[in-house]
Amino acid sequence: MNVSRSEQRVLRVLAQGGRILHFKDERGQLVEVACVSREGFHLSCPLDLFKQLRRRRLVASTNGGPYLISKVGLLALRSVHARG
Repeated sequence: MNVSRSEQRVLRVLAQGGRILHFKDERGQLVEVACVSREGFHLSCPLDLFKQLRRRRLVASTNGGPYLISKVGLLALRSVHARG
């Protein structure tokens, strides 16, 4: 699976324990996301990049919680590192 550099950067942070926090407006529409590392540092993650990660099922949320890396995301990240 082809993973862009910006996707790789976000997936690496998530694989090391980070999470993507999502914020919705009163209508339930997604308005903002924040990628936070496990140390608490904020990483740039534009809304369109987040939607792309979600569409490709590289990140997943359970019970409305923060988005974490999925098994598909881990496999995609692992295959990128195996290629060099």
